Order: sequence, then structure tokens, then C-alpha cells
Amino acid sequence: MRQEWDNAKRIVIKIGSALLVDEESGRLRQEWIYSLIEDIARLKSEGKEVVLVASGSKALGRNELGLANETLTLNQAQASAAIGQISLGATFKALFQNHQLKAAQILLTIGDTEDRRRYLNARDTMNTLIEFGAIPVVNENDTVATNEIRFGDNDRLSARVASMVEADVLVILSDIDGLYTAPPHSSSDAQHIPEVKKITPEIEAMAGGTGSSFSSGGMVTKILAAKIAVAAACHMVIASGQGANPITALLNNAKSTWFLSSADPKTARKNWIAGSLDIKGEIRIDKGAEQALYDGKSLLPAGVTHSTGDFHRGDIIAIKNEAGAIIAQGVSSYDQVDTVKIIGKKSSEITSILGHSGRTELVHRDNMVLIDMSNPVVKTD
Repeated sequence: MRQEWDNAKRIVIKIGSALLVDEESGRLRQEWIYSLIEDIARLKSEGKEVVLVASGSKALGRNELGLANETLTLNQAQASAAIGQISLGATFKALFQNHQLKAAQILLTIGDTEDRRRYLNARDTMNTLIEFGAIPVVNENDTVATNEIRFGDNDRLSARVASMVEADVLVILSDIDGLYTAPPHSSSDAQHIPEVKKITPEIEAMAGGTGSSFSSGGMVTKILAAKIAVAAACHMVIASGQGANPITALLNNAKSTWFLSSADPKTARKNWIAGSLDIKGEIRIDKGAEQALYDGKSLLPAGVTHSTGDFHRGDIIAIKNEAGAIIAQGVSSYDQVDTVKIIGKKSSEITSILGHSGRTELVHRDNMVLIDMSNPVVKTD
């Protein structure tokens, strides 16, 4: 298998409605789903972390409501999704349990990935589930979505999820085995493209229309997803999900298209933090905390002496030493109002002070860069 896969620790797998739901019967393709979960269980046994992004709730629910052959209104589509989400979630839970694996359902819209607070909450929830060995199963929250449900943006949603959890590889399982120079169903001269190192206008022009009647996405949305993924230092691969055990087939070099990212996830995030000019606030730290940062440790509230600005959790703040020199920039784990309450306090006191549990560190080392103001460079350790 490719080095990109061998080196991957965290993998996001996206499956569309056309793969999950049989178009004629409107029922789940149980045997296919079971084979996919076999693949995921194998990945887990190899030490890989997996997040699953699944469509299908609307396609499944419309059949139960007797709307299989109808053109759905927005309200009908939302109602269908509400019905289908229960069936889909129950299926995943039962089949993962057969492999002694825990599944957790997360409902998101594109809007959840664009609002900073909702983004952070969703990210932290998924990371916590992964730490406990569970498999987050992300569905688009079609019961409340508006524009998203009309355009079928699960490809883009999966890329946002991959970026959110800092995945190494995003796998989009589709009813086509990758990108072609022209739509293969309508052009006999279409040639398969196994690898894309840069998404150019020529690559974008190769995207065709939508797929089956259940699938509201197409190659256009997959190219958009690839743009998001590679910008977040995540490789993306489009592969066929038509047959059983599609991940195993991919690992056995089945035809696919890889979109490669040249960036390293940690370096990309550090560079983003270091290059941010949108500094919302600043904090001052004592000499002990300063030394701890240079030793590669996170910033704890106990070492903070002062806080100013109007910042919120997830905002970039400047970290100054006792002399007032900026020595670091980082992503704050707390709002300014809570930061003021916990500065100078032990991490063990945070819960009693704020009335709720919070992060041990004010700025985690993974979300911070050290800056030498006389010769600004990013220090990643």
C-alpha cells in the first residue's frame, strides 16, 4: 500500500447514500455495511483511529414514510432524515458491537464547522471519543439543515471533519473509482487519473455531474472536498465502494485517485498560529512558566499573572514574559472572563472555581508556537 496510508494514524471514511441504501428497495445494504465494518475493525486492530462520515438517513427514511418515488419538499426531506437517522444509528451500533467496538453518533451541519464555538465543541467531542477507542459516526444533521440538504454537501462535510480531527487520510467511497479526464459514463476516451499533486483549473474542469438518484453529490463536490482536505494537510483518496470490503480492496491496490497534500498537519497548524495577525488578547506569565514553555510544556493557569483583551475559547492570544516581550502565540482554551478567574490557580482548582470541568492547561503545547522576537522563527518543540 502507499506510504501515505502506511504512515496514517487517523483516517476518516465517507460513504454515500448510494452505497448504504439499495435504490430499488429503499433498504439498507446490510451485507455491504457489515463488510465495511469488518474492514474498519481490521484497521482498529492495526492501531488506526477511524471516523466514519455516513449519508443515507434521508434515503432510508423516505421509504418508511412512503415517499420513495416522490420529489421531496424541504420539510419532507427533513422528516425523512429524522426517521432514517434512528435506523441508521441502530444498525451501526449493532454491527460494531459484533466486533466489540463502540459507535457514537454525531450530527453536524456545514454551519457547525464554520461557527467557532460549535466547531470546537464538535472537535473536542470527537477527539474524546477517539481517545476512548470509540468510532464517531458523523451524519449530516438533515433534520435542521436548510441549504445543505438541497445541495448534498456530505463530501465537503467529510473534508471539514477530516480537518477538524486532524486526520491523515480521508477516504471517499463512491460509485466511481476515482477521477477521470471526462465523465466515463459518457465519454469512451475518458482516462483514469491515479494521482493528483495539485488541484489546477484543468483538474476541476474534469469533474462531471451527479451520480445516482440517491446521491446528490458528484465529482464536483469531491474536488471541493479535496481542496479542503489537502489544505489541512490531509491526503484524500476517491475509491469505489461498490463491492464488498471496499477498504480491503483499496489496500490491495484497487483503482483509485489520490489527492496528495505536501504539508505536515502539525507544521501547518503551527504555521497558522504563528502567522495569525488576529490577536484577540494577551496574558503575562512568570519566570517559571516561561521556562516550562521553553522546555516544551503546556501553559498552566498557575504560571499566569495577568490577562487582558476580549477573547474567547479558540482565539489566538499573545503570551508575554515578565519583561513584556512576546515569547509565544497560542490558542486559548478559555474565554477571557474565565481566564481572569483561574490565573494563578492550580489546575485542580478549575472545576470548583468555574463550576464546571475544563481543560488542565490554559494553552496546550500543540496549540502554541514559541517566538524569538529578535529572530522570529517557529519552534515546534
